[in-house]
Amino acid sequence: MYAVRERWEVDKLKRRWMTLACAAALAAGLILPAGAAGSRFADVPAGAWYAEAVEAAAEKGYMTGVDGTHFAPEGTVTRATVVTVLWRMAGSPAASASAGFSDAAAGAWYAGAVDWAAQAGIAGGDGQGRFRPDDNVTRQELAVLVARYDESQGTPMAEGALNLFSDAAQISDWATDGVAHAVGMGWLEGAGGKIDPQGTASRAQLAAILERMSTPAMG
Repeated sequence: MYAVRERWEVDKLKRRWMTLACAAALAAGLILPAGAAGSRFADVPAGAWYAEAVEAAAEKGYMTGVDGTHFAPEGTVTRATVVTVLWRMAGSPAASASAGFSDAAAGAWYAGAVDWAAQAGIAGGDGQGRFRPDDNVTRQELAVLVARYDESQGTPMAEGALNLFSDAAQISDWATDGVAHAVGMGWLEGAGGKIDPQGTASRAQLAAILERMSTPAMG
């Protein structure tokens, strides 16, 4: 009888220890709760609206993290980043010549993408011999760049209904066609009836646009 009781007490302690160990591992992020999808990035929650897009962009090699474990979804997007991801989508083609921008050295991680983007008519310089690779990109600038990419691939420009957005008047004249295309293709979406053309694009937004560009339209 005592032996049976002793085994019961041991089993009880084992169960209690396992419960505590699992709780500690769950709190530390070492294991995921049932039904949760894992992410390669510690700062991309499984339930975030951009989680699947980030995972897809990383899996396809279009975007990488800012380090081995972080994506920085709310981080800003630069001109160098945009032309690089578009260049990767195009298959990383080599340009026939250097664009010759003074601030895009041949050894820079984005150099090949900049040369390709300039040659393809996707992104130019500032008129003073500079590409300005580290400049942040607004939502309308991002729309123009992806629209030019699409045009370079032989896709006719779409005519999205910009009058659906209450802040459509804030879209710059030079960006109207690009924003209309991005809206018409379903790549650029608004929120609260606004398109926010002058707002700075985030890395999460870029990943979402890349996913939409890579997903065949249903119809």
